[in-house]
Amino acid sequence: MTILYDILRKPILTEKSNNARSSSRKITLEVLKDANKKQIKYAIKSAFNVDVRDVNTAIYRGKFKRVGKNIGKSSNWKKAVLTLASDSDLDAFGIWNQSSVSGENDKNS
Repeated sequence: MTILYDILRKPILTEKSNNARSSSRKITLEVLKDANKKQIKYAIKSAFNVDVRDVNTAIYRGKFKRVGKNIGKSSNWKKAVLTLASDSDLDAFGIWNQSSVSGENDKNS
């Protein structure tokens, strides 16, 4: 049995995911590989109290790596793109807060 907080792994922070978040209210997360769409939707609803309209998932296969004569493989992982309702907002990770990001850049200058 999977626990609610085991399903949600980490947010995916790329330029594409940040643009999708600001323009069309989509959040991109790495989730448990065995979780289905209903479990992901329930985990987000209960953990962060937001209304999720749609869940899209994709499984990414790990890449083969080679260092010298040794060959290895990175892990397979699953990505979920959550579409939020128009009245919901998710800033649970504290990474999309624009004031904190701009404040850190001002201190370094």
